[in-house]
Amino acid sequence: QVQLVESGGGLVQAGNSLRLSCAASGRTFSSYAMGWFRQAPGKEREFVAAISRSGGYTEYADSVKGRFTTSSDNAKNTVYLQMNSLKPEDTTVYYCGAARRCNGPIDYWGQGTQVTVSS
Repeated sequence: QVQLVESGGGLVQAGNSLRLSCAASGRTFSSYAMGWFRQAPGKEREFVAAISRSGGYTEYADSVKGRFTTSSDNAKNTVYLQMNSLKPEDTTVYYCGAARRCNGPIDYWGQGTQVTVSS
């Protein structure tokens, strides 16, 4: 019922920025908390950032604090991840997910978007 599509990934040099978007379709998007995750080949998916459905609360992994910012535009059914000061270790596939409850399991996943940071 809810479809998520990430976009905005690409190839950048270290120190540059990207903004990822996660566009949702479905009538109940605003009822979900949204999260960003990343997963490298052969590794587990790891948490990056989360935002409450109201946009009033955000949480970040230590590895991205101070560099990444997540925000939402409920009118557009879109969540953003602004990624600044990118590092080569940020290279991986990024996914957005929707959860019915904060800290709950992800109910819907996007297809992922590749971010590659060169040094």
